[in-house]
Amino acid sequence: MAPLLSRIKAAPLPLNADLARGIAAPCAAQDLVTGIAGSSPYLRGLLRAEESWLETLWEQPPETAFETLLTPIQGPPEAPLRRVKRRAALLSALCDLGGVWDLETVTGALSRLADFALETALQFSLAEARVAGRAPLPKGAGGVVALAMGKMGAGELNYSSDIDLILLYDDDAIESVVQDTARSAYQRVARRAVRILSEQTVDGYVFRTDLRLRPNPSVTPVCVPMGAAERYYEREGRTWERAAFIKARAAAGDLEAGARFLAALTPFVWRRHLDFAAIQDAHDMRLAIRAQKRLVHPPNGPVAARGHDIKLGRGGIREIEFFAQTRQLIAGGRDPSLRAAATCEALRALVAGGWVPEEVASTLTKAYRAHRRLEHRIQMLRDAQTHSLPPGGEALDQAARLSGWGDTDAFLADTAARLETVHRIAEAFFTPGSRRKRIEAPLAAPEGDTMDSWRGLPALRSTRAVDIFERLRPQLVARIAATAQPERTMTRFDGFMRALPAGVQLFSLFESNPQILDLITDICATAPGLAAQLARNTAVLDAVVSGRFFDALPGQAAYESALSAQLDQAGDYEDVLACARRWHREEHFRISVLVLRGLADLDEAEAAYSALAEAVLSSLLPHVCADAARRYGRFARQEIAVLGMGKLGSRQMTATSDLDLIVIYRTEGDAADGRQGLAAPQYFARLTQALITALSTPMGDGRLYEVDMRLRPSGRGGPVAVSLAGFKSYQERDAWVWEHMALTRARVVAGDATLRQDVAAVRAEVLAQQRERPAVFSAVRDMRDRIARARGRVASPWEVKDRPGGILDIELLAQGLALLRGGSTDENPRAQLRAAMTAGFLPPETQQSLVATLRLLCAVQQVARVLVDGPFEPDTLGNSVQTRIADFVGQEVTADRLAELQEDAQAQIGRILG
Repeated sequence: MAPLLSRIKAAPLPLNADLARGIAAPCAAQDLVTGIAGSSPYLRGLLRAEESWLETLWEQPPETAFETLLTPIQGPPEAPLRRVKRRAALLSALCDLGGVWDLETVTGALSRLADFALETALQFSLAEARVAGRAPLPKGAGGVVALAMGKMGAGELNYSSDIDLILLYDDDAIESVVQDTARSAYQRVARRAVRILSEQTVDGYVFRTDLRLRPNPSVTPVCVPMGAAERYYEREGRTWERAAFIKARAAAGDLEAGARFLAALTPFVWRRHLDFAAIQDAHDMRLAIRAQKRLVHPPNGPVAARGHDIKLGRGGIREIEFFAQTRQLIAGGRDPSLRAAATCEALRALVAGGWVPEEVASTLTKAYRAHRRLEHRIQMLRDAQTHSLPPGGEALDQAARLSGWGDTDAFLADTAARLETVHRIAEAFFTPGSRRKRIEAPLAAPEGDTMDSWRGLPALRSTRAVDIFERLRPQLVARIAATAQPERTMTRFDGFMRALPAGVQLFSLFESNPQILDLITDICATAPGLAAQLARNTAVLDAVVSGRFFDALPGQAAYESALSAQLDQAGDYEDVLACARRWHREEHFRISVLVLRGLADLDEAEAAYSALAEAVLSSLLPHVCADAARRYGRFARQEIAVLGMGKLGSRQMTATSDLDLIVIYRTEGDAADGRQGLAAPQYFARLTQALITALSTPMGDGRLYEVDMRLRPSGRGGPVAVSLAGFKSYQERDAWVWEHMALTRARVVAGDATLRQDVAAVRAEVLAQQRERPAVFSAVRDMRDRIARARGRVASPWEVKDRPGGILDIELLAQGLALLRGGSTDENPRAQLRAAMTAGFLPPETQQSLVATLRLLCAVQQVARVLVDGPFEPDTLGNSVQTRIADFVGQEVTADRLAELQEDAQAQIGRILG
C-alpha cells in the first residue's frame, strides 16, 4: 500500500488561509492542510495538537497507521482511548477530505474505532468487577454483549456520531441462586463502560453513548437480561424496533451469545409474509420524527437548504434509510438476500430482487453518499453532534468550502436540488396519490348496503383496518362496478370478506399494489372457487407482487431448484413441511391465475401443475427419508423410488388433481440399524406412510395433495410399499390387464437414480409384452362398465370426466391401444391415440376426432377446476364464467355441444371395442 502523501487527490478550499500559518506540512499535502485549517476550527486544533504524530503519518499507508492506533491498551483506558480517538479523527478527516478513502472506507474505519473502544471499555469494566469480587460473572467475555445499532451496527458510523447500543447479558449462563447478585454486577459493568466512553475529561471524550433503543428504556436497567428482551420483542415489539434490528450486530463482549440472541429475533424482524403494513408505520415514524424535532415544513413548499437537517429533514438521510428499510421489512422475510445492513447495499439488493427500479436506486445511492459526505463536513467544523447546515454566516461558508465549493449560493442550490429529489421519491412511496386522503364517495345499492354490513367482521375489527379500508372503498366500488356482472361480483367479494381472519396486512397490500385489487376483483367476477380459496390463504397474494409472477411458467427442474433453495433455509422437519406448503401454495396459485387470465394454455397448465407436483415429491422425499433414518435407522444399502400414475404420470394434472403413487424400494441387509431393527417391509411401510402424511395432512399452511395408492400391487389389500423384485414379479405374473393399462401412464417421478432407471426398465419390459386384441378390449369394456356402476348416472354434460364418451372413456381406449402396440413409452393419452393411428390401430379421422374431443374436454376440466370449487354448472355461474371458459378453450362451449361430442365419442369407442 502506498503512503498517505502519494495518495492525496483532493483538498477543500480554505475560507481563511491565514489560519493555516505555522502548521507544517509536506509540499504535496500543503493544499490539503491549508484547506482543512482554513475552514474547520476543530480540525485546525487537531493539526496543531498532533503535529509531532502527524510528521510520522505522511510516509505511512493510512491503513497501517489506523491499525496501529487499535493496539490493545494496558491499564486504565480513559486517557489512551481519547488519544486514539483524536488521532483516528484526524487521520480519517485527512483521508476523507483528501480523496484517499471513499465514503464506505471512512465510515467503516470510524465503526471499527467504535468497536475497539467499546470492547476496551467493556473488558476493562469486567476486569474491575472480577477484581472487586462482587459477582460470580462467567469466564471469558462474561456473558455480556453490546449490540451495535443504527449506523454503527451497519458499519456506517458518521464523523461525530454518538453510538446506539443495546447492552445485554445472558441470564441462562447465570446460576439461579446468584441471579440477583449478577444482575447488579452487570449494571455496574455497563455503567462503568459507558462512563469510560462518554465522560468529558481534559482529554475530551471517546464516543457519546445512547442506550435508549433497549426494550422499554424508561423502566428497564441499562443492561437487560436476554430472556426478558426476547419476551419483550415477541410480545410488544414495534415496527420501528424491527427496522432498528436490520442494522444490529454483536460488536463487543460475548459475541457468540449476541449472535444467538439476534438469531432468536429473526422471526420478529423478518416476517414470513409480505408486510405492506410497514409502509404506514414507517410513514408515521417519519411524521413523528419531524414533529418531535420541529422539522415540519409546508407539504408543498420548496426545501430550503439553509439550516436544513441533512439527516432528519425532508429529503435527508433518514428518508433514504426508511425507503430502503421499509422495503426490506416488506419482503426480507421471504428473501434473505434483502437483509443487508448497509443502506447502499440494501438498495442494490432491492434492485436485484425487483423491488426498486435501478434508476431510482441509483439516484438515491448518489444522494445518500453526497448527504453523508456533507454530514461529515458539517460535523468536522466543531466536532458537534449536529446534522444541520448552519443557517448562515461564517459557519455556512466554512461548510461550503470544506465541501469544495467556492460559491456558497451555488453550494446551497446543489444541496437543495438533491434534497428535493430524494423528498419527491420518498413521498411517492410513502404517500402515493391519495393514499393519505379519505375519499368520500356516494355508494349505490347494493354495494353500499353490502359494504356497510362488513363492519364488525374479523377483517374490520381494528381501527387501523377500518381506516385503510375506507381509503380503499371508492376504488373497490369502481372496480366492482366495471365488471360484467357487478351484483354477482359483489356477492362473491362479500363471501371473500366474510371469510378473512384479519384485514390490516391484506388491505395494506391492496393499497400499496392496486394491481392486486384488480386481480381480486377479477377473481371474484369469474372464479368463485378461487376466491373462496384465497379468503382462506391470502398470503399467496405475496407472490403477485413479484415482477416475475406473470412470466412464462417454469419447468420441473426450475421448480425443484427453487423449492430446494427454500427447504435449505428451513429448520427442523416440521419447518421443512411448512415451508414446502407455503412455497407450493404460491406457485399453485400462480398457475391458476395464469390459466384464469388466459396466459397459459392447456398444455402449459397441465405441464406446470404436473411439474410442480413432481418437484414437491422429489424435494420432500429426501427429508422424509432422513427423518425415517433418524427414527428407525437405515439399511446397509437402501434405495427408494416413487412411480407417478394417472394424471401425474401422464403430465395432465389440474388444479385439484390428487397424486396416484406407487412406492418401490430395494435394500441390502436383514434389518435397519435402528433400535427396533425393522425389516424392510415394515420400514418402508412406515416411511411411505410418513410421505403420505407429509403430502396430505392438513396443517396451518394447508395441505399439499391428496394421495391415492390404490394402483399399487394388490390394491388396498397390498402393502403400501413394494420391493422392486415384488413389483416386477407382480406385474409379470399376477397383474390384471387393467393394471397394465394404468402402467401405460406411469412415470418415475422421484427417488434414487439407479432404482429409478431399474423401475423404468421393468415398466418398459411389461409394456413390451405381446397381447391379443380381444383380451385387451374386453378389459377396456369391463373397466368402462365398472366405472359406470361406481359413478352412477352423471346427468350434466359439463361433468366431462365421468360421462359416457367423456375423458375417462377416451383415455381408457387410449391406454388399451397403447398396450396393443407394445413397447409404448408415451404416457399422455392424446399422444397414445396419435401413436395408435400411426401403428394402424385407428383410422386417421377417428383419431383426429377423438383427440380433438379429448383435448376440448380436458381444457374444460382444466379451467373448471380453477373457476369453481364444487359442481360445475356454468349456466348458473353467469356470463363472466362462460366467457372465461371460451377464452381458455378457444371456442364457445355449450352443454348441447359437449353432449353432442360425448355421444359421438361414445359411439366411436363402441365401434372400436366391438
